[in-house]
Amino acid sequence: LETGAGFPFTINNSTGWIVVASELDREAVDFYSFEVEAQDQGNPPMASSASVSVTVLDVNDNSPEFTQREYGARLNEDAAVGTSVLTVSAVDRDANSVITYQISSGNTRNRFSITSQSGGGLISLALPLDYKLERQYLLTIAASDGTRQDTAQVVINVTDANTHRPVFQSSHYTVNINEDRPVGTTVVVISATDEDTGENARITYLMEDSIPQFRIAAETGAVTTQMELDYEDQVSYTLAITARDNGIPQKSDTTYLEILVSDVNDNAPQFLRDSYQGSVYEDVPAFTSVLQVSATDRDSGLNGRVFYTFQGGDDGDGDFIIESTSGIVRTLRRLDRENVPLYTLRAFAVDKGVPAKRTPVEIQVTVLDVNDNPPVFERDEFDIFVEENSPIGLVVARITATDPDEGTNAQIMYQIVEGNIPEVFQLDIFSGELTALADLDYESKAEYVMVVQATSAPLVSRATVHIRLRDVNDNSPQLKNFEILFNNYITNRSGSFPGGVIGRIPAHDPDVSDSLTYAFEQGNELNLVLLDPRSGDLRLSPALDNNRPLEAVMRVSVSDGVHSATAQCTLRVTVITDEMLSNSITLRLADMSQERFLSPLLSRFLEGVAAVLATPRHRVVLFNIQTDTDVGTARILNVSLSVLLPASGHGARFFSSEELQERLYLNRSLLAAISAQRVLPFDDNICLREPCENYMRCVSVLQFDSSAPFLASDTILFRPIHPVTGLRCRCPPGFTGDYCETEIDLCYSSPCGSNGRCRSREGGYTCECHEDFTG
Repeated sequence: LETGAGFPFTINNSTGWIVVASELDREAVDFYSFEVEAQDQGNPPMASSASVSVTVLDVNDNSPEFTQREYGARLNEDAAVGTSVLTVSAVDRDANSVITYQISSGNTRNRFSITSQSGGGLISLALPLDYKLERQYLLTIAASDGTRQDTAQVVINVTDANTHRPVFQSSHYTVNINEDRPVGTTVVVISATDEDTGENARITYLMEDSIPQFRIAAETGAVTTQMELDYEDQVSYTLAITARDNGIPQKSDTTYLEILVSDVNDNAPQFLRDSYQGSVYEDVPAFTSVLQVSATDRDSGLNGRVFYTFQGGDDGDGDFIIESTSGIVRTLRRLDRENVPLYTLRAFAVDKGVPAKRTPVEIQVTVLDVNDNPPVFERDEFDIFVEENSPIGLVVARITATDPDEGTNAQIMYQIVEGNIPEVFQLDIFSGELTALADLDYESKAEYVMVVQATSAPLVSRATVHIRLRDVNDNSPQLKNFEILFNNYITNRSGSFPGGVIGRIPAHDPDVSDSLTYAFEQGNELNLVLLDPRSGDLRLSPALDNNRPLEAVMRVSVSDGVHSATAQCTLRVTVITDEMLSNSITLRLADMSQERFLSPLLSRFLEGVAAVLATPRHRVVLFNIQTDTDVGTARILNVSLSVLLPASGHGARFFSSEELQERLYLNRSLLAAISAQRVLPFDDNICLREPCENYMRCVSVLQFDSSAPFLASDTILFRPIHPVTGLRCRCPPGFTGDYCETEIDLCYSSPCGSNGRCRSREGGYTCECHEDFTG
């Protein structure tokens, strides 16, 4: 026999008897099935097996057990005999057990009976009850299977009979409540009375109709809110309230509760629109109506009275007002669309409740344009740069103005009103594009000045346009044959030789942006003239600082990098001596300037002087040209010269100054005819102008200055030797001092001797002879 641990049976190995090895419990296991094997001792051993089934039979070893130890019930005293009170129940684990029930104790006056029914014990009323005699019974119930038993307790409470109904003090109640009271607020406590006792007098309150705003406490009769109230939705409620006792059968009473809702200022004013839009022209007068806003308030009385204000909102910086009663929005002053085209105002509707409620609303006011602004140019003057030789039809600029107005009021038309004669440019009437209509040549005209006008009828504005041409290299340098006339004054003073820049090559390029370079091509192999190739500045070689005359012909070129030009430069060095200067004269030429004279007029003038004096031209030495500064605005040129005598040889002699003056003055008409210049009378004596005061005598003093710079024209560089005419003022006899203010006593030295008497007089003295003397 092979079994597991706890198996309740064993088998004798020798006899085969199966015996019980441990206690059996049918209620735990009522059937066993197992295998038994028989085996011999042979070799090999042989075996056989058989199945064994064991059924465990029941014995009464379990007591009945109640399903609960205590039971309770209530029974009205007027319950009828035979009324079922409750059923108790017990369970027996043994098989085929029959349980019987009986009341073993507590059944005073045998009021109750028990019968077995459907396995349980049904307790029923056997005799009528009397609440005044017994109000409670404690029954002990026994359940038995014939041998064993169990007990349980049953408590039966006898209740009074419900003979009275609840009664309300009034059939109708009226209460008031403010609409703003919070949810859960007690409105009123309704109570009823019941003359019964116990459960028959315990009252439960309920509402007959379901009104969601209110609820009633079943035990206390307190009516409370369970939703927010709104006077504007409903001003009163009528509740049917029933008071019901807990008697059997239940009895009740009904009353009516009228709840009146009182208004409070719980509604803010509401505008008829979420926002308002309006428009107004910018030139309308003050107090013009723009639009009207309107709001309503669901509250009543003063709580629903509405007025309007901008206070606390936005009135457009004081540009608008709102009428408090009508809600009409008006302008307070003149508007300007160009400053503020759109106003976003904020007004309030305010009720007269305490505290007042207010509601904002947005008001958009569009300011409509009128043509009240002239066009405005970006600048009063425009500078436009255009390359010369630009193609005809080129748009050289776009000149526009802005108009802060809008729409058709901002349409601008453009035109040229001044400075376009002849018509060189055209201005598009709508776009403002400025177009060239003719060839633009910097060398012909470098700048055009025009006045353009922008019109937004009837308003106009103007601006000045400067069109400045940019030069391009389209012209060759211009260079004429020129001379350097160097009058070298031989004097004992040092420093008279010009060591600095004497001038520059008189080249000119109409293209102002070109950079010129200069060079000597031939004739200056000894570097008598020093040239700066960048600036064209000229200097004289120190080798020329001697007493020898010189004439040299050179070739000069100038280039702008693309074009070039050449010309002849002639250097003439003339030695000026003191003898030449002391025999010189100065002619005065009318209506003449230095630059004009340094031209072919110089050659004609020398030819004229030579013709008048009947001497070769090369013997006429002109060493000074100087503008006369003592004649005010008159244009007089002083020309100083000396002339060698025709027959003079190595020991050169000159015409005297007096002879030159006489011959040239007498023949000045011939000189004027040949030289094409008008010669004025001589004015060499500076004392003729009476410069001395206090009767001082003027004495002329002549000196020469060789420090003057070269004079330049486009064909001649000329080094002048300026005659400096000085003077001295001498006091008349009998006076002395810086201004001859001190009188001298000329009789002090006894000029009349011993035979006469000296008497002083202005400017001298007289001698009066003594008697017998004369002289």
